Amino acid sequence: MIISRSPLRIPLGGGGTDLPSYYKKKGGFVISVAINKYVFISLGESFNKKYILNYAKLEKSNSVNNIKHPLFRETLKYFNIKKPLHLSSHADIPSGTGLGSSGCFTVTLANILSKYKNLNLSKKELAEIACHIEIERLKEPVGKQDQYVASFGGLHEYVFNKNNTTEVNKLKIDKKFSTKLEDSMALFFTGYTRNSYDILNIQDKKTKLLDKQMIKNLDQVKEFGYLVKNSLLTKNLDEFAMIMREHWKIKKKRSNNISNKKINYYHDMALDHGALSGKLIGAGGGGFLLFVYKEKSSLDILEKHGLQRVPFKFDLGGTEIL
Repeated sequence: MIISRSPLRIPLGGGGTDLPSYYKKKGGFVISVAINKYVFISLGESFNKKYILNYAKLEKSNSVNNIKHPLFRETLKYFNIKKPLHLSSHADIPSGTGLGSSGCFTVTLANILSKYKNLNLSKKELAEIACHIEIERLKEPVGKQDQYVASFGGLHEYVFNKNNTTEVNKLKIDKKFSTKLEDSMALFFTGYTRNSYDILNIQDKKTKLLDKQMIKNLDQVKEFGYLVKNSLLTKNLDEFAMIMREHWKIKKKRSNNISNKKINYYHDMALDHGALSGKLIGAGGGGFLLFVYKEKSSLDILEKHGLQRVPFKFDLGGTEIL
């Protein structure tokens, strides 16, 4: 039995510029942090000559090619797995909530299969394999942020170059401010899950068509990423919160499906009661609202209205074999 896990993530700035349709034209830049909410996968050999896959469904298949779950199928094919396996997945947070679960799932699966085949792959290699499977093989309109954060963990800047290479740099933030930042952030589940591919597909198509509004929007978001980096390095929480507030305004302009009346209502309610800023995590449409605050009591109003708060800490280890 082998068990692997990888962390989910919270993007702090530049999200959306990690899609190839943008960064291959203009270069992408993202600040993101991994959190201690994980995707787990266990692996054991199967003795009934079938691949057995446990996820939201139970799937059995005589061959890899007939597996319906696309990430299981393509990752098993990539690693040339010929012997039937029993694979089970579990996530601390449901999929479709904006925390990068599909990229995290693929990194976790790549890690456990590389261990099974005794391959000594680096975190960067695991991230690139996961990106290749989602972007190249499955042609999904996703970026590279989720896979890299799941693989590396911690708080990093990710530079996505026009030549398709990626640079990973750890932000040199002292431990005291990192703890302050961690303690000043809160996640609330909106009650909605969604398929991020639907929203990202609009962004991807418009970017490929050189839509001026979309390109300008992503240019601004990338600039916010650089501003977030500076605010963190200078330990300026108020400035970080102000940038997040402006980022959310710009992000909502990308698509009418990114937010809705109920999400806007909860967001505005928190700010009216003292939260410094807030935004929806991930592509939008549902999932988790992230808030920055100074007084914990400023967010009590959301819990009184039935929103579930999910406590978290930063994850520093990235993907690992347990």
